[in-house]
Amino acid sequence: MKKNLVIGTRGSKLALWQANFVAAQIMERYPELQVSIKKVTTTGDKILDVPLAKIGGKGLFTKELETEMLAGDIDLAVHSLKDMPTELPDGLIFGAITERADPGDAFISPEYRTIENLPQGAKVGTSSLRRKAQLLHCRPDLEIVDLRGNLDTRLKKLESQTLDAILLAVAGLKRLGWAERITQIIPHNICLPAVGQGALAIEARRDDAEVLAILAFLNDVNTRQAVEAERAFLREVEGGCQVPVGVYGKIENGSLAVEAVILSVDGAKKVHDKIFGSPAEAEQLGITLATNMLAAGGREILAELK
Repeated sequence: MKKNLVIGTRGSKLALWQANFVAAQIMERYPELQVSIKKVTTTGDKILDVPLAKIGGKGLFTKELETEMLAGDIDLAVHSLKDMPTELPDGLIFGAITERADPGDAFISPEYRTIENLPQGAKVGTSSLRRKAQLLHCRPDLEIVDLRGNLDTRLKKLESQTLDAILLAVAGLKRLGWAERITQIIPHNICLPAVGQGALAIEARRDDAEVLAILAFLNDVNTRQAVEAERAFLREVEGGCQVPVGVYGKIENGSLAVEAVILSVDGAKKVHDKIFGSPAEAEQLGITLATNMLAAGGREILAELK
C-alpha cells in the first residue's frame, strides 16, 4: 500500500485552500496515509500584466503541475476545474471531480447593489472575456477594465484602481470566507458561468491505479456528468483559443439541462440555447448543443474573433 501522497498545487490562497481541503478529505478516509502538499509556480502565476486571452489561456495554470506529475514528482494536482483546458496531456486523467459549489459569478461593489444600479459609463474590472461579453450585452455603456491577479489582489484593486465594481467567482470567495464581500450573485440570465465553475478537478496519472482508487470517493457523479457536457460543448466551439462562452449543466429530476451562450467580445452579438437529455449522454448533449448554436450564428461570431 502507498504510504505517502504528494499533492501539487499553485501557491495562491485559494489554490492552497483547495489542496488542503482535498488533503483533509483523503486523510480522514485513509488515516494511514502521509499526505503532503507541494507548491508549484505556473506560467499564469508569473505573467500578471497581460490579459489571459493574449498569452494562451487556461493551460497557463496547469502545465508545470502536469509536468511534475508525469515526472513522478507529485502524485496528483488539485485545480479549479474552470482553469482546465478541454484536452488533458497524454497519460493524465481526472481522478475525481468534486461536488460543485455555487457556480455563479459575484458582483462586488462598495457603492452599488446590482449591475442594473451602476451609473452610465461605470468602470468594472474582470479578467474574463466571458464575463466581459455578457456584461456588455446587458450594459453596453460600461467601461470594462482588465483585472488580473489572485482573489485577494483583485479585491484590493477594487479600491486602489478606483473601480465601481469587479466580477469574481462566487465559489472562491465563499471558500476563503469572503462571502460577505459579495454584493450580488449575478443571475444566469445575465451571466452564465464558465465551464466547470465551482467544481474542483483532481488530476492524476492514468496508469496510477492505486492513486485513482484512493481518489474515487471524492468523485461526484452528478457534477461529473454536468461538466462532461459543458467541456464537450467547449471543445466543439473553442478551437484552442479563448472565446466568450458561458455554459452550465445541471441535473434536475433525472434529466440533464445544458444552457449556453456564445457572444462577440463587445456583447453586441449573442447566440443562446438550451438542451435537455439523459445524464448518461452528457458528452453527446454538449456536442449537439454546440452544433446547433454554431449553425444558428455562433460560427460567424467565432470567425470574427479569429
